Amino acid sequence: MVKPVRRIVTGHDEKGRSVFLEDGPAPYPFSPSHSPNVGLTNLWVLDSIPASNEAGRPDPTARPFRLEPPGNGNVVRVVEFPPDRERNYGNQAEVFSQYGASQAHDSAARHPGFHRTLSVDYAIVIEGEIWALMDVGETLMQAGDVLIQRGTNHAWANRSDRIARVLFVLNGADPL
Repeated sequence: MVKPVRRIVTGHDEKGRSVFLEDGPAPYPFSPSHSPNVGLTNLWVLDSIPASNEAGRPDPTARPFRLEPPGNGNVVRVVEFPPDRERNYGNQAEVFSQYGASQAHDSAARHPGFHRTLSVDYAIVIEGEIWALMDVGETLMQAGDVLIQRGTNHAWANRSDRIARVLFVLNGADPL
């Protein structure tokens, strides 16, 4: 079972004062059909920057899951990575298609999860540890570590025996 992520959203009341609008589990967690122990929870999505803070706008996460952020916007997401030995890496081409990013997958890479997105991503480990893999090299990341991923071909490997949770902020970027 994927751990729910508490999302607190602020806004303004009718007098323009700051208020809490929501406080509870993020409403649209996603687990791919092939691997229900992988959790992807979009906390917020911006279609463009600067963003609008107008009241009464629909929840921006109420949409089909996509791996990449909007081209001129961003997405804030928590990903729960089970240990690799518990993860189904079968048919990754279908998985990335399910993510709306079939072009991102690199089936010839040294790890089945390799992919490249049109984005600059900040990856912050919030629980556990995970290996960040590049075409050349890899590094172990632990809680509190931050990786800035700049449109590179990459993958994530959880070689431990417990869940790794990573907070991502994915920002749209121009193609290389």
